[in-house]
This record gives sequence, structure tokens and C-alpha cells, in this order.
Amino acid sequence: MSYNVFKKADTIWSNATPTENEYAEFIENIEYSGDDVIVRLSVCGDYTLFVNGAYIASNQYADFSHYKIYDEIDVTPLLHSGKNDILFLVWYFGKSGMRYHTEKPGLTYEIISNNLVVAQSNINTLSRKHPAYVSGTTVHKISPQLGYSFAYDATKETDMTEFTHSFVIHDKNQFFRRPVQKLELHPIQYGKITKNGDRYIVDLGKETVGLCSFSIISDKEQCMNFSYGELLVNEHVKRKIGMRDFSFDYIAKTGKNAYTNYMLRIACRYIEIECEYPVNIEYIGIIPQVYPAADNRMPELNGTDRRIYEICLNTLKLCMMEHYVDCPWREQCLYAFDARNQMLAGYYAFNDKNSDYARANLLLISKDNREDNLLSICFPSNDDLTIPSFSLFYIIAVNEYMQYTGDYSLGEEVFAKLKTLLDAFITNMSNGLVEKFPGKNHWNYYDWSLYAEGRLHEDDAGGVDFMLNAIAVLGLSAYNDICTKLGKINEFADIAECIKENTRNNFYNPQTHTFFISESSETPTELANAFAIVSGIATDDLKKEIAEKLANNCFEPSSLSMKAFKYDALLSVDKQKYKDTVLNEIRCIYTKMLDEGSTTVWETANGASGFSGSGAGSLCHGWSAIPIYYYHIFQD
Repeated sequence: MSYNVFKKADTIWSNATPTENEYAEFIENIEYSGDDVIVRLSVCGDYTLFVNGAYIASNQYADFSHYKIYDEIDVTPLLHSGKNDILFLVWYFGKSGMRYHTEKPGLTYEIISNNLVVAQSNINTLSRKHPAYVSGTTVHKISPQLGYSFAYDATKETDMTEFTHSFVIHDKNQFFRRPVQKLELHPIQYGKITKNGDRYIVDLGKETVGLCSFSIISDKEQCMNFSYGELLVNEHVKRKIGMRDFSFDYIAKTGKNAYTNYMLRIACRYIEIECEYPVNIEYIGIIPQVYPAADNRMPELNGTDRRIYEICLNTLKLCMMEHYVDCPWREQCLYAFDARNQMLAGYYAFNDKNSDYARANLLLISKDNREDNLLSICFPSNDDLTIPSFSLFYIIAVNEYMQYTGDYSLGEEVFAKLKTLLDAFITNMSNGLVEKFPGKNHWNYYDWSLYAEGRLHEDDAGGVDFMLNAIAVLGLSAYNDICTKLGKINEFADIAECIKENTRNNFYNPQTHTFFISESSETPTELANAFAIVSGIATDDLKKEIAEKLANNCFEPSSLSMKAFKYDALLSVDKQKYKDTVLNEIRCIYTKMLDEGSTTVWETANGASGFSGSGAGSLCHGWSAIPIYYYHIFQD
């Protein structure tokens, strides 16, 4: 529900013509006489809040212009008698991307004491463009998903540019209270520092996610570059991978440079510092930002199984920010499919089933609004790209949420969205099958495996494939379950059986008794045959035969993201028979990660060398934490 807040507050910015990637600061002075003081704020972009020069809070909840989230921060602990300075540092991203949706910049705030608004944002708020942060498009982007990095010029910290009146930048939004808890800042994870020529290498000892912080003494003003990564290549951090640049720039002043960026999170094990001149590093590290989720009781596991569970759990936690993220190093994006795997593991990993957090993610996804009625590739996003199958996995995830938490209110709240999503697929049917979606903005992706990757940024229109129809059957089944739970009529009730029959007729090889994905090749894949079982496209007499082939790895394999469907297929045929098959495969895949000293689970079984050896494979990816689910259900 929306809240009646910011009645007299305006949404403001420091100038009337903002640039892309701009930093501004706003200052408010209040008198403190002993009553508690609350700052309520919302920004378009990200923020850091300082009270009397001390950090107290940061990080806007990811939202949409039509679903604006606000924070309430108790600033009382940092106040003193008399006048107090409250300063808002706001980072406006500018061009919307794959993990934010910022049409215009803006800060909206009100300060409350004794239940009265004592100050609020308006044209009289004093503001200025931040003198030390470099604004504009000269700053490089980290990746298409993460957007801009940052550059900070410490020599300009003493810049005395005056604060002037602000500008009302756009109409008021409808505001909603933050639906999840704020992340907690844990004690800094310091790194072991070694010198490598004119560079310094920092080893944090494990994958770490949070805020970079350092104190460095420099005898001269100089430009410094900080690059970060999950592993070293030839004793260096691999800063540039394709179009990506995992680094930020810092111009050091003479003397002590103490700095923390409270807005841009980085994820890494290693940091490399390139300097023009030698420096004395007092410390450098990452302040971990951790979502406060309490662990559930771990199953009774020993040896390798326990260690696998632990690195999966660690990965789940590192991939929880304001919302689920796929991989904190490379993207930090909320994907509907990735989050489904994370939620499924989280229902068992955390003692409250992680229900509030999962609910907030599913609700945020529902606020997405595309002209083709599918879900965007990420949330919140203004990118025109979409993966159609992920809209179906969203329906599956909503049904699973209701199943595991017993909270049917979410189903009611997003029901119209679910119907709209299914309409998009039903209207894209021809001859009893769902067709692939046309246009370069539709990526018909299912998995990083044979025939399943689709063609990114190419028009993949024409024809049908097995996977979209199998997933459509699962989505229709989930929707039927939701209708039953909510007592609603299912207007799509007869469609699933039609799709099953036509998929069976088009993608089944009667000679091999197997299913295939693509019309261009009848090569049987693990992915197609696993989905044939779980969707019910395979007839009952076929399921046992296909399961035996799945268990003996007779097919082209799927990647880690989709292994859950292979395991579900096997267990649905004969749980007792295939339990050890599932466990042994998990051990085989994940032991490799343990043997290489990883503290997290990888995006694919190939680790960093995934994606055709590009080096862009993440070593910490939420969708691969799914073994947690199986370790628990095997002990139920």
C-alpha cells in the first residue's frame, strides 16, 4: 500500500539541466532539543546520508517511477544540542539501464521530530554539484548491467563552491515504504597487501561483497586506478573483459587519503592498485553489506556435503542486496529465473523461509510494464531486452512462494499481472504451439547449453522450439494451482494439454524414444528430456526410460542453472532410486569448486573460463546455490 508521506515536500535537484551520471549534495540545518529525529527520504538513483559529517545510512531501494520507495532513518544518535547539519549525497545515474530505472534525477525528503515535519525538500533547500565526484559521461561503465563506475578527485574536497537554491525537478510520485530491511554493515574485511612492481595487490582471502574503503598516504598528488576481480591472471587482476571495465579512479591529494564509497558495491577477492608514485597503504578492504537473514538449521551433513552446503549458503547471502542479484561481481541484477532458484533454496536455508524478502522481490517484478506484456530482462529496468521464458518462470515462482509460505495475499496482489503474462504467450500461439517471439529485443534463451542459448540481439523469429512450450506448460500448471488456491476461474484450463500433445508430436524421436529442442537438429539434450518429464509432455511409459538415460548422462548436458529440473525429473520418477544419483552429481560438480579453494559457487561448472573462454564467468552466482534445496528435501 502507498503511504501519505511528503505532503509538502518537493522532488528537487541541484540544477535545472542535469547531466547523465551526476552527483549532487543537499544540506539541511536543524535545531535539536532532545526529541527523536527521523529522516524520511527517497531518491532517483542512490544516496548517502551524513549527519554532522558522519555516515549514517545509504542505498536506495531499487524501484520504478510509479513505485517509488522511501526509507526512514533514525538520525538521533548522531545529533547534539543546537544546530546540526544533515547532508544528502545523491548519485543520479542518468540513462536507465538493466538494474535501475531513473527517468529524471531527484531527492524527496522530510525531517520529522515529535511527529511534526520540521524541514522538507523544496526550492529553499541548499544544494550544489558535488565538487569531488566526477560527473558526466567521461566516467567509464563497469558493464552493461552495472552501468557507471565512479571517479573521485580528493584534491577538490576543499572546493568552496557555494550551495544555492534547488530546483523542483518533476511531479510528485506515489510513495511506498521500503518492503525489506536495510542491509547491515559488518566489520571491514582487510586485505593482505603485496607490492608487484608499481602496483599493489590486495588479497581479501575470500569472495567479499560490499563497500570499498581505504586509507592511503601519498607524498604527491597523483592518479590512481583500483581494479577488482574474483581471481588473478598472471599475478594481476583482469580489469578489462570485453566491454567491461572492473575499476574505479581516484585522484589522491598530498597526505592522507581516507575514503569510502557507500553507494557502489563491489564484489571481489582481489583488488589491484595502480599508482603513478609509491604510496603508503594504511589499510584497504571491503566493508561487507549483509542482509539480516537468520540461518535455518542445517541438515545433518558431513564432510564434502557439509562444505558444499556452506559455500552455497554463503553464495545466497552474498547475492542478497536490496533485492536478489544474480552475481555481485559482474551484474548485480534481479532476474526472474535466477531469483526463482534463489528463493527455492532460501525457503529452506533461512528460518523464516525468507518470506518477506522473497515477497518483496516478486512484488517488485510485478511492477514492470512492457508494451509486449512480457517481463523485462531485469528489474527495475528500462532496457528493451527481454527473455520470454523468464516471464513463465515468474509465474512458477509466485506459485512456489504461496506453496512454501502459505501467504496467498501476494497471489491476489499480482494475479492480474500473471494473467497478462499468460495472455502474451497464448496470443503468440500458432497451430497449437507457442512460437518464438520476434525482434532483436526478444532473446529466446533457456540455458548455457547446446541449442538453448538463443541469439542475443538478433531476430530469432520464425518457428517453434521445444523449451518455450515445455516451460509454458509448467507456467500454465502453476497458474492453475494459483487459481485453485485463490478460488478463481482458470480461463486457460484446456490449453496445457493441447500444447503437450503438439509438442510431443513435433519434438519426439520415436526411434530413440527421446525429445529434442530444435527443429534444426534432433540431437537429444538433457534439458529437453528433463523438461519432458517434469512438464508431463513425456507419457508415463516413457518417463522411466528417459529417466534412466538422464541418470546415465546419455544426453548433451545442461548447465548448473537448469540442473534442478534434471534432478526433479529423476526424483519424480523414483525418489529412492535416484536420490544417490542426484547427490553424487552434486558432489562431482561442486567438489571441483571446493578443490580450487572457492568460498562460493560458480555460475557454470567451467568457472571463470565459461562463455567460450571469455573470462567473464562469475565465481559467485545465486542460481547455483540450489543444492541447499536437495540436501533439505532428502532429510524430510
